[in-house]
Order: sequence, then C-alpha cells, then structure tokens
Amino acid sequence: MKKAKLFGLGAVALTAALVLGACGKGGTDSTDSSGGSASGKTDSEHSVVLVTDVGGTDDRSFNQSAWEGLQAWGKEHGLSKGIDGFDYIQSDDASQYTPNVDSAVSQGFKTVFGIGYLLKDSIAAGAAANPEVNFGLIDEVIENQPNVVSATFKDHEAAYLAGVAAAYTTKTNKLGFIGGEEGTVIDRFQAGFEKGVADAAKELKKDIKVDVKYAASFGDSAKGKALAAAMYQDGVDIIYHASGGTGNGVFQEAKALNEAGDKDKVWVIGVDSDQQDQGKYTNKKEGKDDNFTLTSTLKGVGAAVQDISNRALEGKFPGGEHLVYGLKDGGVDLTDGFLSDEAKAAVKTAKEKIIAGDIEIPEAPAKK
Repeated sequence: MKKAKLFGLGAVALTAALVLGACGKGGTDSTDSSGGSASGKTDSEHSVVLVTDVGGTDDRSFNQSAWEGLQAWGKEHGLSKGIDGFDYIQSDDASQYTPNVDSAVSQGFKTVFGIGYLLKDSIAAGAAANPEVNFGLIDEVIENQPNVVSATFKDHEAAYLAGVAAAYTTKTNKLGFIGGEEGTVIDRFQAGFEKGVADAAKELKKDIKVDVKYAASFGDSAKGKALAAAMYQDGVDIIYHASGGTGNGVFQEAKALNEAGDKDKVWVIGVDSDQQDQGKYTNKKEGKDDNFTLTSTLKGVGAAVQDISNRALEGKFPGGEHLVYGLKDGGVDLTDGFLSDEAKAAVKTAKEKIIAGDIEIPEAPAKK
C-alpha cells in the first residue's frame, strides 16, 4: 500500500485545476445502448474509459466526479470524447458491470476504470483475462494483479469533520445519516460521521442522536426522498448522505420542506463533491434566494482518475499498487459551505488533530 501525495482539494472545483502525485458531470452522445462509444478499435497513443456504477455521470456525486476528472485529462492532452481518446460506459444496474468491462476492452481502450467498489469482481476478471490492458479500481483493492491499480480514500476522516460540523449546527440535537448500499466503503462514512458527532457533542455537553438508514441502492432517488421525509418528520434537522444518486431524493425532500416554509430550516450535507448547487431554493418567508447544503465532504475521485491516466499515458502506470488518499495529503476534505464561524473553527481544530494523529477514527460503525 502506498500513501499518495496529493493536491489540496479546492472547496468548489475538483477538476482540471487539481494537480496530484497519486490519486466526474457529463452526458454522452454515444451510439450504443450503454452510453459509451460505438464499437471499434482505437489507434490513438492512449485512450481511457470509465465503466460507471449505477447513478451515472450526472449523479452530482461519485460517478460525475470521475467523469469530470477524465474530461479534464482529455482536455489537458487535446483529446476528444470517443474511442480514440476518452469515454464512459454507463451501468444502469449490477448485471451490466461485466459486459461493460468486456465492451471497454473489445473497443480497444488501453486503460479501463471501474468506478466504485461494486465493480471489483468485474475488474478483477477483466484484468486477469487481458494482461495487456491497464485497469483501475476506485474504492476497493485488488491484490496480486500487476495490471491493476487500486485507489481508496480515507472517507472516515472527512466524514468525521462533517459530524463535527453537524453537531455544532443542529438545533434539535437529532441528526440523520443515509447510506446507499451497506459495505466497507459506506461503513467508513457512517463510522466517521458518528464519531465526529459524538466527540463534538461531548465537547459541547450535548446529547445528540444520529438516526442511520440505508437505501440498499446508490440509484434510488425515490427511496432517498422517503427516508429523508421520515427523518425530517421525526425532528432531524441535518442529514448527511453517502448514497450517490439516491441522495438526489434527499435534496428533493429538503427543498420541498424548506420552500413550503412550514417548519424550521432543514439541512443536507453533501458527499464526494461540492453539492452546494443542489441546495438552492427560494425562501418564501424572507423573499430571497437561499441554500440548505450545509457543507459537503470532498473526495478526489476525478483527480485520481486524471493522475492515473497521466501516468498510463507516460508509460508509468502504477499497476499492482494500492494508492490511499486522506486529509493529510489533500485527498479528502470538507467545504466551508454555510457553517457558522464557531463550526468552522471546530472543524479546523479537528482537521489539525487528525493530521497530527491525535484523533483515532474508526473505519466501521460500532456493533450494536
């Protein structure tokens, strides 16, 4: 396992301006049914494709960040979208992972990324069958395959900061966490958030509860909306979601409640990229534009894709390596958002302690 030297994550942009030493938005006009390019072989110097998880490159989260990073890489090298440069293949459900990886290889792409831990088996199989092709896996680890690079993130560190921010902001002392599918990756988000809330609550001498629910999907916005509605109805005033496209429903519910103006303001904490734009709404009580995205945890997925693609282009693909990114090297972070000065100061202090190794954050929730 290698520790990545990374960039400093900006509070808003995670794309072309990012420069790193180890670690996506978009649409497609492609002609095949899966959202990628038409079949054929590429003869470009190097070409890169993403195989997405469910949710797509417009999920305003994980897949979108990866796609933005790949687009930035293409722009950097004057490449065009398509089999001669860069592209993505959309996975609408888990049954498409393996066929999409196979399609990426058959089209002749030289580096194939699996975006998300759920693609682990498909990437591993594709890499074993095609040793001449580079493969990258985001958020999981494949060992002992020299043509695969694995990239993971210390999500629990950023989630801890989100927990501190939420504890310093809540008025009801009831917080919510909505996860997509249960597993080791989302465990890190939940564990970090709960630990940050607990530590901050102790400092504030508050009794703060965290309601945890899972949608069993990263692409079910209706389920996200329903879970959020139940939490807000129960008095939760801030929800942190780590649920990909499912989180769109969380934002929809918060917007509806805030625009109705019948109750006190509710908040959402975004994930993976700055989701402040999703928090825009019209505050009818005050007759002005407003925003309910309290803050967002940042994760350099797009920058990881961009950097690894550059290494592959230069003939230095880090096959067989496990790259890890955390707060210390700028791989994860938290936006200022609409935090109070007191909350920002608490987050700053917590961040410094994490980097110094003074705070131990679990990577899995405590068993209950």
